Amino acid sequence: MKYKRVAVKIGSNVLTRKDGTVDITRLSALVDQVAELRKKEIEVILISSGAVASGKSELKVTRKMDAVSSRQLYSAVGQAKLINRYYELFREYGIVCGQVLTTKENFSTRYHYLNQKNCMSVMLEAGVIPIVNENDTISITELMFTDNDELSGLIATMMDTDALIILSNIDGIYNGHPDNPEATVIRQIDSATRNLDEYITTSKSSFGRGGMQTKCNIARKVAKEGIEVIIANGKRDGILSDLLLGKKDVVCTRFIPSEKSVSGVKKWIAHSDSFAKGAVYVNNGAVEALTGERVSSLLFVGITRITGEFKKNDIVNLFDEKGEHIGVGQASVSNEQAAELIGKHNAKPFIHYDYLCINS
Repeated sequence: MKYKRVAVKIGSNVLTRKDGTVDITRLSALVDQVAELRKKEIEVILISSGAVASGKSELKVTRKMDAVSSRQLYSAVGQAKLINRYYELFREYGIVCGQVLTTKENFSTRYHYLNQKNCMSVMLEAGVIPIVNENDTISITELMFTDNDELSGLIATMMDTDALIILSNIDGIYNGHPDNPEATVIRQIDSATRNLDEYITTSKSSFGRGGMQTKCNIARKVAKEGIEVIIANGKRDGILSDLLLGKKDVVCTRFIPSEKSVSGVKKWIAHSDSFAKGAVYVNNGAVEALTGERVSSLLFVGITRITGEFKKNDIVNLFDEKGEHIGVGQASVSNEQAAELIGKHNAKPFIHYDYLCINS
């Protein structure tokens, strides 16, 4: 496959040593590889962790702080330190990089979503490498991304990349615990692959907020939208060049992308369940219609109840009668108007198929 544009997520455990200091050697090696990709006319968007860990190594804080305050402090200092490292390293190749700090709220409306897309599109057109991270200095706990894996999935789909590379400190998803010498890396995962929960450890990384379960969930969702996802070891020398420039039999886990075309609006909606303003419960008939092979919109006759307050075009979550999440969509009317139409026939769809994403 010829890659034209890729998103690369670099985890905290790739960029930091055990003592929390930035691993300049590893960072420099990754920049070398990105520069090589650029020579091959591959556009690269970096989603880089490491700011909080970098800030911790710079400060000696004596007073006790809560989790939010400490994260804000460390990221404010660490982000400046990290972006300066990137800037100096890329400058050696005559490449300009630019910082993009974002928050979860910036993805919650279509307007803000497209504004971010335009910003990064302009950067790429100008030959600038976007380096994206969550703005931890102003993010609050309930509005934070699960981790940068979630953010990287949003960026990859938003920017229509050919691939998302998630670099961690292990080679991929194993068919057992990574510490077990008999466990091997699962090389390929597609839509037919069975549930992987029994293989995935729930432990989180030393410096990051996420674990392999999050990576797997994000990877499946992004692959469903037609983007190849690769989970690989960022501490392996030359890993990006090997993965993207044709070296065969690189140890990693590849999520095979769906061949089905997905619109830009549907890509945004598919990642918007955590921004939902309300919940809509549907009967079994509606569930069968929505999950069947034929294209179907959500009609009011299939709705049993509605909770929460939302306006027209807000995102809502969909649940079956047992309370299990089945999808997400964009409401065509407000909650007040919807409440009056519950169970009614001959009304326009509550969610048109073009603005509806059902879980696989």
